[in-house]
Amino acid sequence: MSLATAVVICHGYYHTPEHYQDFVTALEGRNLDAHCPQLPTSDMTKLNLGDIHNPDFSRPLLLVDIRKAKIALQSLQGKRVLLVAHSAGGWTATQAAIPELQAKTRAAKGLAGGIIGILFYGGFIIPVGQSITEFFHPKDEEVVVSPWLNLHEHGLTTIADPEKYLFNDLDPEVAAKWKGKLTASPPALTKVTNDAYASLPCGYVVLDGDAVLPKAYQEGMIALQSQKTGDFKIYHSPAGHAAHLSWTEGLAETVEDFLKVV
Repeated sequence: MSLATAVVICHGYYHTPEHYQDFVTALEGRNLDAHCPQLPTSDMTKLNLGDIHNPDFSRPLLLVDIRKAKIALQSLQGKRVLLVAHSAGGWTATQAAIPELQAKTRAAKGLAGGIIGILFYGGFIIPVGQSITEFFHPKDEEVVVSPWLNLHEHGLTTIADPEKYLFNDLDPEVAAKWKGKLTASPPALTKVTNDAYASLPCGYVVLDGDAVLPKAYQEGMIALQSQKTGDFKIYHSPAGHAAHLSWTEGLAETVEDFLKVV
């Protein structure tokens, strides 16, 4: 691969770029220009929590958007860009991949580079017109709080028992390290309005060992969207939800393979 190809990782809720640094390094080792910008939805300094070392989860939230992801993409104009979307980062990648940033649209204007595809891994595939909250908790169904979530006042959530759910395939001491670096996230109420599924090649790494988003649920999301906009390129990994930590080289190899078909 060439440094003319960039990878932008849209991280999941509750995470920071530090969780993905080994993955970034593995991609750079494959001569890819890799980036993982901090998204406001998981930035403790942007969530009105007071002292970030002793956060007050009862305080009202500030509104955030996907501006940071778009800024990162715009800074890479001239390069072919693959979006890699983890967990709730699936919403971010889909919404950020607007037509004017896509390679085909730019090529039609005589411009180089642009977004060439999206590769999800354990990522949320949220249908156009729905938010993450609406998709997982339809209005006509009883709301069931996932066992891996802690709910706080004003809708903020944190991960419950991350060693069991998020880091289930990491050694205990490694899981403890990364547990201490998790953050909080606000309610996911913003709807997807950009249909990147229809305009970009999409791939999905199904995480067979995922205890947050089980394999069957991942495959269900893929099937639902595929009926509307066509097939995803499917890969499988034995990893849990934090594949960037437990299956780092395998994930980087998968990115490299997907780049060959987009």
